[in-house]
Amino acid sequence: MESAKLTLDPAFEVGPVERRLFGSLVEHMGRCVYTGVFEPGHPRAGDDGLRRDVIELTREMGVTTVRYPGGNFVSNYEWEDGVGPASERPTRLDLAWRQIETNAFGLDEFMTWLREVDAEPVMAVNLGTRGIGEARDLVEYANFPGGTRWSDLRIKHGVPEPYGIRVWCLGNEMDGPWQIGGKTADEYGRLAFEAAKAMRRVDPDLELVACGSSNMRIPTFGSWEATVLEHCYDQVDYISAHSYYDPVGGSRADFLASAVEMEQQIEGVIATADHVAARLGSRKRLKVSFDEWNVWSQSLFGGESSLDWEHAPRIIEEEYDVAGAAVVGSLLITLLNHADRVGIACQAQLANVIAPVRTEPGGPAWRQTIFHPFALTAAHARGRILRVQATAPVMPTERYGEVPVLATAATLDDDRLAVFAVNRGERPLPVEIDLRGLPQASDLSHVTVADDDAGARNTEREPRRVEPRPADGVAIDGDRLTAVLPPVSFNILKARLS
Repeated sequence: MESAKLTLDPAFEVGPVERRLFGSLVEHMGRCVYTGVFEPGHPRAGDDGLRRDVIELTREMGVTTVRYPGGNFVSNYEWEDGVGPASERPTRLDLAWRQIETNAFGLDEFMTWLREVDAEPVMAVNLGTRGIGEARDLVEYANFPGGTRWSDLRIKHGVPEPYGIRVWCLGNEMDGPWQIGGKTADEYGRLAFEAAKAMRRVDPDLELVACGSSNMRIPTFGSWEATVLEHCYDQVDYISAHSYYDPVGGSRADFLASAVEMEQQIEGVIATADHVAARLGSRKRLKVSFDEWNVWSQSLFGGESSLDWEHAPRIIEEEYDVAGAAVVGSLLITLLNHADRVGIACQAQLANVIAPVRTEPGGPAWRQTIFHPFALTAAHARGRILRVQATAPVMPTERYGEVPVLATAATLDDDRLAVFAVNRGERPLPVEIDLRGLPQASDLSHVTVADDDAGARNTEREPRRVEPRPADGVAIDGDRLTAVLPPVSFNILKARLS
């Protein structure tokens, strides 16, 4: 039987674990907000309409950062519609997803929900149908103490203290022809520069994210980033990346190897940003905000024009299997291994729409299979990320060529070691971890997310079919830790060092 070998040494590290890697997205799309996080009258909702069962699952999942209100939704959104008394808010047409938006949930409700889940906001501004003035006004409403038009309006709405939102996205996917108010790279780069300048005049402590390419497969990938950053490099702190990985239309091996594409995209964006820095003579180094990523059968979606005008329709409610969980685990591993340059990441979305959490109106909430690798990684990736030297068998793929069967990352937090590993293969994979550079290991454990059927899913009827479970066989022999990873599985191996 083929096996894999890993070597860990505390002298070689990627950098500290960035807690903002464990982010999510709450977008006004489908049932993410309405009957997802917000459902007045639900048995588990409070007087504020927030579903406590979803709050509990979000906390369990370990979400640290939440991007809001989109996504494509933001490019036709007027933020003023979502503040103040709910009874006075207008109902609008959302052009992104052809939905009837009541605005019953807006900025104030989002910030209340965010305090409940103990996470940090990442706020997106509309640079599609609106621009510099509206972005400036929103920063004033959210962050200025008082004594001005918009800060006093926040106080009038019952929020005396500023929200203090630090991270702001300067629009969303502005390169996409589907985006309301899309721009050329030159148009967007100039707009991003001027919006950033105005927003920083209101609050100089902001961290700003410029829109990178909406995906790696769009023809302008790379050239978009280069042109945009030529305009606004010194005004921003991050450049965004988005990508979804489709289980349809290729082989299972292609799908299980999806993290190869994420790695290529991250490295391409970093190289482009550093090239611009060199051209400008800047010593500043931007980070990547990978603020939309997930598994999505995107090729099965008929596009926005296929949708009817509805309020909170059931759209893109993907059901995830064990193979999807393994891919999500490998994407998280990729983010950890690039945490020296990836500072923010947001899995899209949180509830119902391509989401780890599913709900039913008036009914239960449950964990999809992809919930578990996220929750396990967020809980146990602490301290420093170690560079892993790995030797593993390879598997052939049509899309990426030969790809290692094993994807892995490791973190060390004082005396606690955690190794995160995905077996992409169809057979059990013995793994040997060389710990010669580390103190003696004890208190071993191995938890896996796996099933005899890689197509197994969690559903409303069977919500706990796939759950993390202890695996047998983890052992220590001198300075070698050994375990066997089940086929198509996400795994975490833990040890205490003394």
